[in-house]
Amino acid sequence: MKIICIGRNYAEHAKELGNKVPDEPVIFMKPKNALLPTGSSLFYPAFTNELHYECELVIKICKNGKFISVHQAKAFYNEITVGIDFTARDIQDNLKKKSLPWEKSKAFDGSAAIGEWIGINRLPDQRDVHFTFAKNGILVQEGFSRFMIFSIESIIADVSQYFTLNIGDLIFTGTPAGVGETVVGDLLEGYLENEKVLSMEIR
Repeated sequence: MKIICIGRNYAEHAKELGNKVPDEPVIFMKPKNALLPTGSSLFYPAFTNELHYECELVIKICKNGKFISVHQAKAFYNEITVGIDFTARDIQDNLKKKSLPWEKSKAFDGSAAIGEWIGINRLPDQRDVHFTFAKNGILVQEGFSRFMIFSIESIIADVSQYFTLNIGDLIFTGTPAGVGETVVGDLLEGYLENEKVLSMEIR
């Protein structure tokens, strides 16, 4: 099982972090130990003083495939949820200054939280999926998939040019604007089309 992540896939998020809007998907990966199952808590990592949440849509691959076209891509996923790409922002900023890879800040144990899966056939509009994210009951992020720079189908097509996609692989599709810091005691909740699919605590 692979956890594939897309960075800077919403223009406003790229701008809020001072990054250029990309002209092709920014791909990075997390190991399977990064997966934080539904309902689990995250224990605040000792190596960071600035843990950030980044809520995003996550899809699960349902067919093996390589060199998938955008037209074919819809057949390669049938479930969706929201997830949190946890980021040690202080570590990431330091790595970026040195032009080094992001793994220490993005791929640590428990850094990929996921919610409960929903069949895409349950969505009112598969072309424009709505999701929200709350911290301690206050809305902090809201996203619509129509604002993605690269659609889910184009992400699948692009990723499959480099990596064979296998059943069970997860793709984190990028976060909208509104990312921020989380601390011990915070309650984090994610909603897909107003249905709560993720709830977890920082301990």
